[in-house]
Amino acid sequence: MNIQTNMNSMTFASTNEQRLHEILTLQKFAYQRYPTPTAKERIDRLARLKRVLVKYQDEMAEAINQDYGNRSISETKIGELLTCLEHIKYYSKNITNWMKPSKRHIGMIHQPAKGWVEYQPLGVIGIIAPWNYPLLLSVGPLICALAAGNHAMIKISSASAHFGRVLENVIAEAFPQELVTVINGGGKISDDFSHLAFDKMIFTGSTNVGKTVMAAAAENLVPVILELGGKSPVLVHESSDMQDVAQRIAVGKLWNAGQTCVAPDYMFLPKGRTQEFLEHYDFFVHEMYPSLLNNQDYTSIVNDKQYRRLQGYLDNAREQGAKIIEFNPLNEDVSLNRKIAPTVLTGITPDMDIMQNEIFGPLLPIIEYNQIDDVIDFINSRPRPLALYYFDFDQARADYIAQRTHSGHFGINTVLTHVAQDDLPFGGIGASGMGKYHGPEGFFSLSHERSMMSNPKLYSLKFILPPFDKPIHRFISKTLLR
Repeated sequence: MNIQTNMNSMTFASTNEQRLHEILTLQKFAYQRYPTPTAKERIDRLARLKRVLVKYQDEMAEAINQDYGNRSISETKIGELLTCLEHIKYYSKNITNWMKPSKRHIGMIHQPAKGWVEYQPLGVIGIIAPWNYPLLLSVGPLICALAAGNHAMIKISSASAHFGRVLENVIAEAFPQELVTVINGGGKISDDFSHLAFDKMIFTGSTNVGKTVMAAAAENLVPVILELGGKSPVLVHESSDMQDVAQRIAVGKLWNAGQTCVAPDYMFLPKGRTQEFLEHYDFFVHEMYPSLLNNQDYTSIVNDKQYRRLQGYLDNAREQGAKIIEFNPLNEDVSLNRKIAPTVLTGITPDMDIMQNEIFGPLLPIIEYNQIDDVIDFINSRPRPLALYYFDFDQARADYIAQRTHSGHFGINTVLTHVAQDDLPFGGIGASGMGKYHGPEGFFSLSHERSMMSNPKLYSLKFILPPFDKPIHRFISKTLLR
């Protein structure tokens, strides 16, 4: 593929408010001409998407690597590409069944009418993708949109400029512009995109930007799915094997250097168990990343702005008395490659910046607790998280925690990996988002559940028309209105 931008596709220089409206109009007209593609056609569209994803996987992974400065190629292919391919397989298998009308009950006095629900495509879906998983969080929603029979416009983050240009060409090879289009650029382009009159919009990103997007969408009464993140806590029961916990947390916290919306954000350990955890955490950091500076498996912080933000959290915590433990096997100056070594913070307080904001980096605050109900109260006093992780092999105790808390996802002895599960819905609650996709929820969230009702030649309602003094009315009064 020629990575140079196709002259017929969108570029930063030519994209403007009018051009965005032209593409949206083009897609809406195309949808109106053929509003209900068959299951076979939808499966074919997903197959076309799969072909180009596989064909250009190296170019896309390298582009993301360039955007980060260093992003593990293996993490991109396993965490993003493979997940997309599995989603395509899953949706292709289930589309035909999901599209079938759903028979519904009709009340007695309306018999012998029939009722059912049909699942229509919504039309044109707007997808706003973030920089941290630019492939998964652009193509993932696209898979749901295509499976539901929709057209789509995808806005790529300006922080993913290299990837955006590659994806633009990849998508253009698979689909005509009136079916799927990729938009690149930042600033006013992003703002203009969020003001477009889509039939539904999916936004993944920060809570603050999510509020702005939702306000823009409200101007056109565009419904939104918001995937916002937040601070996802980990609670470890005193019965847990700390070596096992440390390994699972290390994987989840250090994947993509913690730049994951569902990464473990902060952690509750039983009182007196922190040192044990640190010893095991240190072992697994050394095992996975024996060096950091030039290790291509250990991802850089995406840009200077995010790097300074994380360093600011460390400075603020240090000034307020926190103990900062850095795990740097070779004591390298990792800042040369805009990396931050895996770091644990103890002695923290709730008012520190690192406990007030989503971390989005390889920093792990630890809080010790005496009573597990105190932890539940702490979690419930804060905005509802995108994920809550509990470590304990006793199901009754896990149920106790789950029933007394709210979160987009509840993970037991596992972190992060629920996002890759085809049959589980993904989404937040409260400050961590609204709406779901993945799984059947992805299909139904991007479909219109249209109620249908049909009356035969016999019009039964004529028997209960006024005047309301007939025997049927007395029957209704004595038997049904009770």
